[in-house]
Amino acid sequence: MASESHSSADRHFMRRAQELAARGVGATNPNPAVVCVIVRDGRVVGEGWHRRAGGPHAEAEALALAGASARGGTAYVTLEPCSAHPKRTPPCSPALVAAGIRRVVVALRDPNPLVRGRGIALLRRHGIEVVVGLLAEETSRMNEAFVVSCREGRPFVLLKAAVTLDGRIATANGDSKWITSAALRNEARRLRGRYDALLVGVGTALADNPLLLPRPRPKRPFLRVVLDSRLRLPVGGRLAQTSRVSPVLVFCGPRADAGRRRRLEAAGVEVVAVTGRDRVPVRAVVEELGRRGLRSVMVEGGSEVLGSFLAERLFDKVVLYRAPLVLGGRRSRPAFGGPDPARIADAVRLVPGPTDGAAEVWYPRGFGRR
Repeated sequence: MASESHSSADRHFMRRAQELAARGVGATNPNPAVVCVIVRDGRVVGEGWHRRAGGPHAEAEALALAGASARGGTAYVTLEPCSAHPKRTPPCSPALVAAGIRRVVVALRDPNPLVRGRGIALLRRHGIEVVVGLLAEETSRMNEAFVVSCREGRPFVLLKAAVTLDGRIATANGDSKWITSAALRNEARRLRGRYDALLVGVGTALADNPLLLPRPRPKRPFLRVVLDSRLRLPVGGRLAQTSRVSPVLVFCGPRADAGRRRRLEAAGVEVVAVTGRDRVPVRAVVEELGRRGLRSVMVEGGSEVLGSFLAERLFDKVVLYRAPLVLGGRRSRPAFGGPDPARIADAVRLVPGPTDGAAEVWYPRGFGRR
């Protein structure tokens, strides 16, 4: 059995791998951000990272750069190398074997239960020493959307809001421009680029006529999702008018007006009807996004939509951009609407996460141990 011990050199080179992996976060969606660093005689001879879905894997890039120098070396990989699988790129574990790699240090086992452990087993069958678990927690956090979607069988759900110090997102009459500064709004738009989709309620779309795109625009497809039970989204609005540039998916109720649906579809908007009462059920929406292969979705509001996800306990992370304002008032709008809890015991318990720019980051208590 291979030893699970690691040295200070192992930690140093795995840290290097994580630094490089940060470049791919979001860009590789729906795949994880993976890096391979190949070291021989204490010197890096090859580095590679997965740059985009469908492109070469990290191990292939690192081996190509290392060439013959890879033989007898150690490969540091942030995620378990893949074995044979029906995908667009060749499997990585056999490539490491063929290159003569002597030792592989893996940060994180593949969270996909269909393939978990297969790559490691293949390496060990060929006599390669494999060390697993070095900086696993940090790597898991970096690829949290991929890990959670594999484990839960649904997309990772982020709830994001820009709030005052007293937790409000708008005045009683809906004025919300602008709670946060331009710098914080730009930071939030960059955050969108890490996710496969952005979701809002139709109230937000009507009030702001937004584009809902990341800045800068990602090279991969980015889906904009609107919950619109009665199909009130205007055909002449910016979302519908740009739906052929970046896709727009609208979820409506079963009794939505057929004429409005035809007009939206003619503009390029995809419309899906789901069964619900007054509101589109968020759990059905997340399940549908998962069936479409999405790993992650960022929910930006409004208040009732965020409250629906909160009430369903259907989220994995909360990000708040808090402005130095106190709005006050009994009818100013809270970040999280939805049904009123009866007891403090009904509150959702959160724990702080690592800082991310100017944002407050929170996770449900027990995140990562479910």
